[in-house]
Amino acid sequence: FRIADGEELGYGDPELRGHSFEFRINGEDPGRGFLPAPGTVTLFEPPSGPGVRLDAGVESGSVIGPAWDSLLAKLVVTGRTRAEALQRAARALDEFRVEGMATAIPFHRAVVRDPAFTADPFRIHTRWIETEFVNGIEAFTAAPAAGAEPEAAGRETVVVEVGGHRLEVSLPAVLGRVPDRTLVAAAATPRSRRRTAGGAVPAASGDTLTSPMQGTVVKVAVAEGQTVEKGDLVVVLEAMKMEQPLAAHRSGTVTGIAAEVGQALAAGAPVCDIKD
Repeated sequence: FRIADGEELGYGDPELRGHSFEFRINGEDPGRGFLPAPGTVTLFEPPSGPGVRLDAGVESGSVIGPAWDSLLAKLVVTGRTRAEALQRAARALDEFRVEGMATAIPFHRAVVRDPAFTADPFRIHTRWIETEFVNGIEAFTAAPAAGAEPEAAGRETVVVEVGGHRLEVSLPAVLGRVPDRTLVAAAATPRSRRRTAGGAVPAASGDTLTSPMQGTVVKVAVAEGQTVEKGDLVVVLEAMKMEQPLAAHRSGTVTGIAAEVGQALAAGAPVCDIKD
């Protein structure tokens, strides 16, 4: 208001004091190329202590749906120096427990211990993650519940929307990895538009190209009988406000297209066959 009225602001820049890091705790799987990972938070235990601040809107039992942003929480850690802030951050991230779904926490733990990030002066730049960071993080696998039967341990939760109502469906985890031919026909003729979430790193079983996780089809880039080369775009999936291309896993002729724009694909659902 002072500047708008032609006056001086009346004060200078605040004195620089301390160092802070902000960590975005997203529902993404760093072990699978940061694919969106909607699901249910079965346990949410954030850290505390000196210099630790948490902004979050979730708790144990919260359902993270596929139609929303993937951000679960923001962890902000402050110290008197960058080195102290790094030490506090490493401790806080080690104490941060989120179970039931994949998050970016393992990625943050790796970064705050990477020699390039911890060096003084640090040796990072805006494309460091993309070009130099070695991502050895394993893909997320849900831990079985205590006392769970063997059959129940190997399950995953899929969030779907049917008739305007968001529901959680528990399925055998194998259905998310190896498409069962008895399910292909049902997947190819959906009875309703089920909007869910998805990712898009190519996944395949033989000739069949499958969706690696939940996804809503926003584009189909091929036609029945079309010849494609390995790496050509097949479909574009959307999940958690992110679009991800799904490419052909091999060269050949496209047949049996089981995806259409607006259709929800579950993890492991067939997209099409690509045959010689």
